[in-house]
Amino acid sequence: MATEQSKKTGLNFLERLYFPEILRGLWITGWHFFRNLFVHTMHRFGLMKKREAAVTISYPEEARPVARGYRSRHRLLRRPDGSPKCVACMLCATICPAECIHIRAGESPNPEIEKFAVEFDIVLDRCVMCGFCEEACPVDAIRMDTGIIEMAAYDRKDFLDRRDFLLNQKPQSEGEEED
Repeated sequence: MATEQSKKTGLNFLERLYFPEILRGLWITGWHFFRNLFVHTMHRFGLMKKREAAVTISYPEEARPVARGYRSRHRLLRRPDGSPKCVACMLCATICPAECIHIRAGESPNPEIEKFAVEFDIVLDRCVMCGFCEEACPVDAIRMDTGIIEMAAYDRKDFLDRRDFLLNQKPQSEGEEED
């Protein structure tokens, strides 16, 4: 089977100068800028409400809503008696591709529960937010639904989330029920 070679066309004289393309790019950018400026100004005066303009979010002051299924910062769930739900089965730590979950198990004083997590640490600067830990947990003890996506710190020690911190995290919507 023979393949056809397409004839490569070179740039014409104006395209080789680049100057017309620069002017064309400036024209497109200016058109969008002044159109949105005009529409937003009209919106301020209560005019042209049916015409949609570009939306700008002032990030630190306004936060974009986080989708319901978005994987955000981790949290550990509690049982109805207040104890952590985690039974230290180590499945989340085993399946984690980044190896960022560290668990130390201990004997539980409750005879119905064999083990519990004495230490449960997540190193966030290594976490890839894959959600495997959430899927692997047999007792649904860990979730990634806090809605917290801002994870910045000045020191590496601040990226370590310990068990007590993870237990005190709230879900994205306060009205959400915990199973």
